[in-house]
Amino acid sequence: MRRWNGWGEESVSYPLPSSAAQFLETALGPGSPPRDATFASVVGTVPRSRLPQHDVRVLSDAAPRLLHARGQSLPDWIALRTGRVGSLPDGVANPETPADVRGLIRFAHDAGAHIIPYGGGTSVVGHISPQPGDAPVLTIDMGRLSRLQELDQKSHLAVFGAGVYGPDLEAQLRALGFTLGHFPQSFEFSTLGGWIATRSSGQQSMGYGRIERLFAGGKLESPTGPLDLPAFPASAAGPDLREIVLGSEGRLGVITEATVRVRPLPEREDFHALFLPDWESAQAAAREIAQSAVPLSMLRISTPVETRTSLLLAGRPRLIGALERLLAARGAGEAKCMLLLGLTGRESIVSAARREVLAMSRHHGGIHVGRAFGRHWQKNRFRAPYLRNSLWEAGYAVDTLETATSWANVPVIVSSIEAGLAEAIAQCNEKAHIFTHLSHSYPHGSSVYTTYIFRLAPDPDETLERWRRLKSAASAAIVACGGTISHQHGVGIDHAPYLHHEKGVLGMQALARICSCFDPDGLMNPGKLVGPSA
Repeated sequence: MRRWNGWGEESVSYPLPSSAAQFLETALGPGSPPRDATFASVVGTVPRSRLPQHDVRVLSDAAPRLLHARGQSLPDWIALRTGRVGSLPDGVANPETPADVRGLIRFAHDAGAHIIPYGGGTSVVGHISPQPGDAPVLTIDMGRLSRLQELDQKSHLAVFGAGVYGPDLEAQLRALGFTLGHFPQSFEFSTLGGWIATRSSGQQSMGYGRIERLFAGGKLESPTGPLDLPAFPASAAGPDLREIVLGSEGRLGVITEATVRVRPLPEREDFHALFLPDWESAQAAAREIAQSAVPLSMLRISTPVETRTSLLLAGRPRLIGALERLLAARGAGEAKCMLLLGLTGRESIVSAARREVLAMSRHHGGIHVGRAFGRHWQKNRFRAPYLRNSLWEAGYAVDTLETATSWANVPVIVSSIEAGLAEAIAQCNEKAHIFTHLSHSYPHGSSVYTTYIFRLAPDPDETLERWRRLKSAASAAIVACGGTISHQHGVGIDHAPYLHHEKGVLGMQALARICSCFDPDGLMNPGKLVGPSA
C-alpha cells in the first residue's frame, strides 16, 4: 500500500546508516522526530464536497480526496504530516476511456469546477495541489487508462493509455522484447502522461533520450475539443504541436493516449564507477566524454561533498575504508569525485564504448573501480527517495532542486546555488548539508542537481519558512546565473514566479494565449505553469 504522507510503499524502507545519522547530528545538530498526524484524524477534517452529484465515476468520499490532495514536494509533506492540508479536491474521477474524460470535462464545465489531471502524484513542485478559491475542484486520476493498445514492431512505435505507470509500461513492452528506456527516479510511481506533461528526463536519457525525443504523438482532450497528434518520423508542416503538449502541465487538457518510440531490449547493460582526483578534473572528464559522441546511456558526476555522502550512505565502513585508502594511494584523496557510467546496447558497442571512455578518463586522473559501485547504484536507483522518510522520522528535512546550463557556466552556477542555500539557512541560525551532482550531460552543457538537508523546526510553520528561504535563494541564484528554472521537474507552483526570466514578456503572453485557446474558461489546473490569469 502506498504511503499517504510520504514516499513509496509502506512495506519498503531505507534505514539511515548509524554513521550517517551521527554525521548529521554533528554537522547540523540533533534532530527532533516530529509527531505526525494520523490518516484517520486528517480524514475527519475533510469538508463536504462542493460538486453536484455525478455517477459512480466521481468519488466524493473523504479518503480518496485526501489521497489525491498533494504531491511529493516538501510543502506537500509538511501539509500532510501535520494535517494542515488546506485545499482539497471536491471529487476524484477514475475514467476508463477517452469518452469518459470528455464527459468529465463537460461535467466540470457545467458545475463551474476546475480540473486537475492526476498521474502518479509524484510532482515535487505543486502540479496537483488544488488552489484556494470558491470553485470546486475535480481531480481526474488517469490510472485506468493504462493498456498497451498497439505495438508496431517494424516501426518501433507503441501506443499506450497515458495513465500507465512506469513499471507496467516496461513490463508490457519487455514481454514483447522492447523497452522505452525512460527511468526517472520516480519511475515506480509516475506515469507516461505525467512524464509528457512535465518534460521528464530519465536517468539514462543520454542514450534513450528525454521524453520529448520519445514522445511521437498522441491525443489530448481539452475543453475546446480533442487534439490528435499523428506520429510522423519527421515533418516540415509548420510548428510541431507536440511541443505545445510537452510541458503543458495540465493547463491545456488531459492527455489520454501517447505514441512513444521504443527499441528492442539491449543485449547488454553495464554500470561502472570511476573516481577523479578533484571537481575540476571530474568536470573536464565528463565534458570530454559528453562531447565525444561515445554511445553512453548515462554519465553522472558528484562533487566531493556528494561523493563523501554517497560513501557514507553505502554503509559497510570497512570496505569503504579500504577503498578510500586505495584511492588515496593513487592520488584521489579528500577532494575525489565519483563518476558513474551507463553503457547500454549491443555487446560489441558496449565493449568498445567502455574502452573509449576509460581511456579518456585516465587522461584526467580517472581511477576505474569496476562494476560493484555501478551495480549498487542500479540496485538502489529507485530506493533513494525512501531516505526522505527515514530522515523525516529522525527530525531532518531533505529537498532537491535542479537546473541546466552550459559547460562554461557549470562551476559558477554550482557555487552560487550552494552558497545561496548556505546563506539562507544561516539567516535562520541553522545549518544545511548541501551537495550536488551533474546527472544529465549533453555536448553543450549539463544539468545540475543539488540536494540539501536541514533540521525540522519544532513548529511546522517555521520548517516551511526555512524551506521558503532556501528555495527562494537557490531559485534566485539560478536565474542570476542564467540557468533554466527547471531541467526535469517542471514548473508547477513553485517555479512559476521565475518562469518569466526565461520566457520573456512576449513568451509568457504566448503561453497564456495558447492556454486560452484550449481552455477559454480557465477550467484546467489554474495557478500552475503560467499563473491563474491565463
